[in-house]
Amino acid sequence: MNKINFDGVMLDTIKNLNGAEKLLLHSCCAPCSTYCISQLAPYFDLTVFYYNPNLDTEDEYSLRMNEQKRYLSEINKNIGFAEKGYKAEDFYKITKGLEDVPEGGVRCFACYRLRLEQTALYAKENGFTYFATTLTVSPLKNASKINEIGFEIANEYGLKYLPTDFKKRGGYLKSVEMSREHGLYRQNYCGCRFSKSANA
Repeated sequence: MNKINFDGVMLDTIKNLNGAEKLLLHSCCAPCSTYCISQLAPYFDLTVFYYNPNLDTEDEYSLRMNEQKRYLSEINKNIGFAEKGYKAEDFYKITKGLEDVPEGGVRCFACYRLRLEQTALYAKENGFTYFATTLTVSPLKNASKINEIGFEIANEYGLKYLPTDFKKRGGYLKSVEMSREHGLYRQNYCGCRFSKSANA
């Protein structure tokens, strides 16, 4: 089976849009959002959705959220912002029994699903046509699995999922450069206590 070029699918979708559809972009952090926003803001009525119950502490959650808000205010592109609050219990509930699974496996897939499902729920309740996530900008994330889950959830909620692979076309390196330009806090672990232990 041929690998899907999700970046190409995204570009084709954008090219065939009739006007600026409302898109809810799940963001894991400001640094990852930089390049993703640059690719989507010219074509969509964009709102960034910050829902990350996987973060290991409330302080880390708040730090990343405030950096996200600061970045949006600095670029001044009329992009909306929404967040759901720190709900670590959501993450620990879906990862129960998966504590010893290696990083990048089924525990991470469950985390992708949790965050994408809550993004879709918010999108459905607030009149968005599309949803997407910044998670595919990271070379450490499984873009195929993220997109597979995104399509499944879109079918469940009657929404359009925008497939992406933001690390393509140098996206990850550009996100690093853009983060540097804005002096954004760049964490050295994904966010959960399991990824922190793996990087220790």
